[in-house]
Amino acid sequence: MDIRQLRYFVNIVDYGSLGKAAEKLYVAQPSLSQQIAKLEDDVGVPLLIRSSQGVKPTAAGQAMYRHARLVLHQMEQLRQEVREGAGAESGTVAIGFPTTMVSILAMPVFERVRARYPGIRLQLFESMSGYLDELLANGRLDLAILFRDTTTPGITTLPVLDEELYVLGEPGGEIGARMRTCPLAALANVPLVAPGQSNGLRLLTERTFAREQIPLNIIADIDSLPTLLAIAQSGQACTILPASAVSARSAADKPKMRRIIDPVVRRPASICWPNSVPVSSAALAIRSTICELINELCANGVWTGIELRPPQTAAT
Repeated sequence: MDIRQLRYFVNIVDYGSLGKAAEKLYVAQPSLSQQIAKLEDDVGVPLLIRSSQGVKPTAAGQAMYRHARLVLHQMEQLRQEVREGAGAESGTVAIGFPTTMVSILAMPVFERVRARYPGIRLQLFESMSGYLDELLANGRLDLAILFRDTTTPGITTLPVLDEELYVLGEPGGEIGARMRTCPLAALANVPLVAPGQSNGLRLLTERTFAREQIPLNIIADIDSLPTLLAIAQSGQACTILPASAVSARSAADKPKMRRIIDPVVRRPASICWPNSVPVSSAALAIRSTICELINELCANGVWTGIELRPPQTAAT
C-alpha cells in the first residue's frame, strides 16, 4: 500500500461514493476502483461495501479509515514542519465545537487566530458532542471541546471549566416571573423538550431527575438548538441548557432563563485531542488560545454560568 491509495480510500469513505471521490480527486473512476482493489488485495480483506445507495466501509474498512487518516495527518505535519520549521505555527487545525458553545466561542477563536497566527488555517466543525467524539477518534479533528473531565484510551483530556444548567421557558407553578432561579423540584412533571436519548445533556438530565426522585416529563426529542429555543420561547414547553446556548441572542430573542438550584446542575467541559499522533505547534497554539479566550470571556462577564478549573489543571 502507498500514500496515494490511502488518500483515495479516505476520500471514498468521506464522500460515500466512488464517483464523487473521483471528481474531487480529479481521477478517472475506473482508475480509482483499480487502486482500491489493489489496496484490498494487499490487506487481504474487503474494505468497502458497494450498493445502489453508495459506498460504506466494512468493519475492516473502518479500522483502515482511522489509521489512514492518522497517517495522512502525520504526512501533512511532516511536510509543513520541514517546509516552515519544526516550531512554526502554521498549517491546518481542525476544531470541533459543541452546538451550545459555538455562538460564544467560535468567532472569538477565529478572530484571535487570524490576528495572531496568520499562517494557521482553521477548520471549524459544529455538532453534538457525541459526534465530535467520533470525529476526534477517527482522526478528523485535531481538537474538540467535549463534555467530560477524564482521559480515555486514545484521547487526552484537559478540563477547563464546569458550566451550570438553566431552565429556559416558563415552568409555571410557584415560579414567579422575576425569579432568577428555579429549584429542580419545581420542574416535576413540567413539559420539557430535550435532545435525543444518546445526547450527553439528555443523559445528565435524566440521571439528575432520577437521583433527586423528581418526575421527568420530556414530551419531545429535539436535536436542534434553534428549535429547542423556539419552543421554550413559545411557552409550549421548557428546555434545559447552559447559558452559552443563548449568548449571541438579543434580550428580545431569548426565552426566560433561570438557574437551576437545589441542587445546582453542572457538567464539565474539556479540550480534548488524540494522543496517537504528535501534537503540532499549530494545534498547541490553538489550544492555548482557546484556554486564554475562555478565561477572558469569563472575567469580562460575557460567558456566564461557568466556573473555571484551577490554572494548574488547565495549563497548556
